[in-house]
Amino acid sequence: MLDILAISGSLRAASTNSALIAALAQNAPPGCRITVYDGLGRLPIFNPDDEGERTPAEASALIDAVSGADGVIISCPEYAHGVPGGLKNGLDWLVSRDAAVGKPAMLVHASPRSLFARAALAEIMRTMSFALYDEVPLEIALLGKKAPEVEKILAEPANRVAMRNALSAFAGFIRQC
Repeated sequence: MLDILAISGSLRAASTNSALIAALAQNAPPGCRITVYDGLGRLPIFNPDDEGERTPAEASALIDAVSGADGVIISCPEYAHGVPGGLKNGLDWLVSRDAAVGKPAMLVHASPRSLFARAALAEIMRTMSFALYDEVPLEIALLGKKAPEVEKILAEPANRVAMRNALSAFAGFIRQC
């Protein structure tokens, strides 16, 4: 069984990125278990002086979750042409650890307009030595949709198949790493 950690880069209660992550967890193919990490908003601001024995419990929980996962999936909105601060802060807590080194990761997208954040996040993650998978991209356009419409879109058979196909392909990539 592959254990995959899914992270939404958005802290909004009605986040389309969080909805996409939740839908991925519900549509995991056989042999994959997806756990949704929801602690970004509780992480203290990264400070290198607080590493080691002084690492806060919430940061340790994230580090342990990434370390224990076979792979990581991130769905991230774009704010002012960049990666949201909460997600970047979470990644910063991983920088000096081995958690990211060689860890398979896949980016999924809830908006076709997040091109700057996609590029920035991919660069950050490659710099951190994540093994970034980008062969079967998953983008389901949810931007600007209200919760009932988001649920309907994510439940469409074609989108459920796309999610399963992307997850199956990512699982194959994880097994090769």
